[in-house]
Amino acid sequence: MIKYNSGENLSTKVMDRQLFRITAAITLLCIFCILSYYSTNRSSINAFYPFSILMVSFWWKKRTWLAPALLIGILVFIQALSFILGAAFTEAYYRLVMVMLTVIMVAFLFERIEKVRILNEMNEKLKKRTENLEDANNELEAFAYSVSHDLRVPLRAIDGFSRIVMEDYEEKLDSEGKRLLGIIRENTKKMGQLIDDILLLSRASRQEMKFTQIDMEALVRNVFQEQKLSSEAQNVHLVLKSVPNCYGDRALIQQILNNLIANSIKFTAPKEERIIEVGAENGKNMNIYYIKDNGVGFDMKYSEKLFGLFQRLHGATEFEGTGVGLSIVQRVIRRHGGAVWGEGKLNKGATFYFSLPKT
Repeated sequence: MIKYNSGENLSTKVMDRQLFRITAAITLLCIFCILSYYSTNRSSINAFYPFSILMVSFWWKKRTWLAPALLIGILVFIQALSFILGAAFTEAYYRLVMVMLTVIMVAFLFERIEKVRILNEMNEKLKKRTENLEDANNELEAFAYSVSHDLRVPLRAIDGFSRIVMEDYEEKLDSEGKRLLGIIRENTKKMGQLIDDILLLSRASRQEMKFTQIDMEALVRNVFQEQKLSSEAQNVHLVLKSVPNCYGDRALIQQILNNLIANSIKFTAPKEERIIEVGAENGKNMNIYYIKDNGVGFDMKYSEKLFGLFQRLHGATEFEGTGVGLSIVQRVIRRHGGAVWGEGKLNKGATFYFSLPKT
């Protein structure tokens, strides 16, 4: 979800600061020019006001202040040069300088006002688009959640009645009838798994997060053992490198590890010796974790599809799945302020990286 801070307040503050700076510059400039004009010691006054404005320029660190300061410096240089050469520095010259600098500063004022006006318009458009996006996201998540629940009832009925037919009328069914009922039950099972994954995806966005320090090493070991037992995988070995703790929602982080480790176990099935390596690198504010396997891998030219909803890089006949797991991973990681990406080569394995905050 995009978080929006009021652009109106931001742009108003920007406008106030710009108006203050330009108004202050014009005021100082007029005061110094008037003092210089009526002073008997014009050379000292003329030398004083450009340096004063130059100090203001560096104080606010705004480049727009350098233009009038540079112009005044040039004029002082001309004055000094005319003094050396014995030329007169007339009153008309003072008036011309004051008019020129005032016009320049007023031009800066209008330029800044126009920029702030454009900023206001952009902020208003951004605010409206953000509100529309949030509404669309909320409606989509609510729709997915309600539809997933509503689909469970007819799905249970299909599975239940087909099972009854298989059990009670087995002797009356020929081999073709049994095969067709088996296909029905198999597809209802797949549909049920898809519904469960959609519900998990919805919860990953809606679930309230409870942040705490997480022992990642212990969590990785537990998740690996659970996935290994549930999949009845053989010859799967975990290589656990140094894995520092992270700060996040334990249930959601466990969901990330469940999906990624389950994928590694699934895609290493064709290998005689299946190796899954888990490690991490310490960053400044984030730890970068990785889960690496020696499975079938994937072609990097399709890497942009990895985290797309219902996107699969392998056929359903090769590996089972719904194409939702990595979307859940990406959504959870983003809610923690991190990023996730994958690298792989065909028949040489894959590595998935994800970052999580330290504190």
